[in-house]
Amino acid sequence: MTVRISLALQGGGAHGAFTWGVLDRLLEEEDIEIAAISGTSAGALNGAALKAGMQDGGRDGARASLAALWAQVANVGDFRMTKWMQPFYAASRAVTDAVETAFPVSPQALSAAFWSPYGWGPFWENPLEPVVRRLDFSKVCHTDGPRLYVGATNVRTGRIRIFAGDALTPDALLASTCLPTTFQAVTIDGESYWDGGYSGNPALFPLYEPDLPDDIVIVSINPWERDAVPKTPLDIQNRVNEISFHAALLGELRAVNFVKRLIAQGRMERGQMKDVLMHLIAADDVMTAFSASTKLSPNPGLISALFLAGRTACDGFLATHRADLGHRASLDLRALFG
Repeated sequence: MTVRISLALQGGGAHGAFTWGVLDRLLEEEDIEIAAISGTSAGALNGAALKAGMQDGGRDGARASLAALWAQVANVGDFRMTKWMQPFYAASRAVTDAVETAFPVSPQALSAAFWSPYGWGPFWENPLEPVVRRLDFSKVCHTDGPRLYVGATNVRTGRIRIFAGDALTPDALLASTCLPTTFQAVTIDGESYWDGGYSGNPALFPLYEPDLPDDIVIVSINPWERDAVPKTPLDIQNRVNEISFHAALLGELRAVNFVKRLIAQGRMERGQMKDVLMHLIAADDVMTAFSASTKLSPNPGLISALFLAGRTACDGFLATHRADLGHRASLDLRALFG
């Protein structure tokens, strides 16, 4: 019997290769249908590549499209540098490593304080733009296949905007991936947008449509917990980023938990609001080994390792919770919120 699920795909730069591995493994399951995807940043790229590939060749086409996407990302170099700056990449990394080792300051903080993507004027280029524009957007926007929702943050209002259907343009994906200390804001319909992770990483509410399945599987990139208290400037900044990019998602999960409590207590009539079944695929033990700087520096070795970690995490989820899909939640929200 086929089980329909929706996917909520987090963003995380090059760490999105973990999600590629999860999707690659999920697509092998013929009796699991992906009905909808809500994605932010790298999650949005993964969702778009999967949907475009499915239009060409079904599940195999989706897997091939995802593999092609990450082969291109692995060749970008450093997201913070336009292609004409790439020869200086190794030297810049050596300087950053030396600063991190020798001084009680964060290289990321120094970069944010003294460097802006607007400082390059007409010489600035978005290194992800060629990757995004290689996707066939007639297929990304197609009405067939999984419904796709992409989130970006309105710079002026701070609120999330969800792009779907014909609004899924190359600019919408670039907006969703726009980390403001790295990329220039993307203008759409007169409004400027930054990375969707600030307002929804990813947004769950688009997946509450009545005709979509109750099961929502979150694919998490950013570690939920770290046992050690961070003490170095870079570790502190990394953890601040992780907490910030989880905040909106935790807010939505708290609301889900509240609704489920009301339904269970009989204080809300069943069917009045969607009683979603939440699931989580994550590998904190793997992701805690990587710093935030590797999110901006894709290379084939990193991409390959994260892809395999994603497949392994999905294997573990399916072995433990495959029977839960369509029947019960496997993410314990009551335990999550104490």
